[in-house]
Amino acid sequence: MTQIFLSIAAFLGGLSVAAGAFASHALREKITERSLEIFDTGARYQMYHALALLLVAVLISRTESPPATLIASGWLFIIGIAIFSGSLYALSLTGVKSLGAIAPLGGAAFLAGWGALAFAAWSLKF
Repeated sequence: MTQIFLSIAAFLGGLSVAAGAFASHALREKITERSLEIFDTGARYQMYHALALLLVAVLISRTESPPATLIASGWLFIIGIAIFSGSLYALSLTGVKSLGAIAPLGGAAFLAGWGALAFAAWSLKF
């Protein structure tokens, strides 16, 4: 799990930097200011949760028998990034307002991931 989460975290972190640069350089003149803000929110939350996934990977690597809730938190962060950031990217690029209704599902995955991480923290043994 450690290698999987580390690899995915690094990929998603780098992708969030690329998304931010893309928004700043390629999109600034092509989409509305509000759409740019939405895109930036997706990139920002992607980076926050890529870093959270990195933390989960490090915690897994430092425990003999990682709790299932710790592993679940990693998958929830990945799912949250895909749904939350993905829907915000799509919304800002297409203008399809109904895509905004999907973002809260990703937000719920983020919240569940943080909750699972908090729950796992109580049972971690180093």
